[in-house]
Amino acid sequence: MHIQVIRHATLKVTYGGRTFLVDPMLSAAEELPAVQNTPNQRANPLVDLPLSVEEVLAGVDALVVTHTHPDHLDEAAVNKLPKHLPLFCQPPDHEKLIQHGFEQVIVVEDEKEWQGIRFHRTSGQHGTGEIGEKMGPVSGFVLQGADEPTFYLAGDTIWCEEVEQAIQAHHPDVITVFAGAAQFLVGDPITMTKEDIASVAHAAVDSQIIVAHMETWNHCLLGRRELREYLEEKKLSARIRVPEDGEGIHYR
Repeated sequence: MHIQVIRHATLKVTYGGRTFLVDPMLSAAEELPAVQNTPNQRANPLVDLPLSVEEVLAGVDALVVTHTHPDHLDEAAVNKLPKHLPLFCQPPDHEKLIQHGFEQVIVVEDEKEWQGIRFHRTSGQHGTGEIGEKMGPVSGFVLQGADEPTFYLAGDTIWCEEVEQAIQAHHPDVITVFAGAAQFLVGDPITMTKEDIASVAHAAVDSQIIVAHMETWNHCLLGRRELREYLEEKKLSARIRVPEDGEGIHYR
């Protein structure tokens, strides 16, 4: 298995002989407005893609969309993605993705097998209280395949009971979490904080962890340097990687 963090939540995952593009957000830097009611009001995305769009799309066999917030599927991606590619999604997003013109939308209710790869859909909490409810439903996915490590893509969630249950049920070898501690002027963070990531590590003691969803969207306030220093302090650096945009990691 090979995971390349393209930018933010956009990942290129080669698994079971197939390459998946996860949560494609392809806008150029500062092409989109800032999220309102947040401390930082810079336009989004904060940085450009580290590769050309053509390089990002090269060799992609299928798409995975954890949810359809614009930092996970933007207008640029809708316009540029090949519409014939299989697209795996959560049930609430089916009709919207059909309306966007995607021709093979595959809803994962619970489990789905595709070309020797088994998908399990997991749940999460995109924040707490009223804000968490307004953020809407989000999902993660666990991938299992012959001669491949079990891979858990947690999606846009904080540390919560649903994440703990997914770890206990599937015993993933590799986990990707979406961090950045995204936050509005009121309320709690809506994506993982550094403390949340430590909780994931303590619950999944045999897992390698990749952290994405950082330094790209204006309401993500946790940066890589701060997170790396925290992980070093907590003696978690050996198991938790915080890649730069464009960086790839191979797992056997």
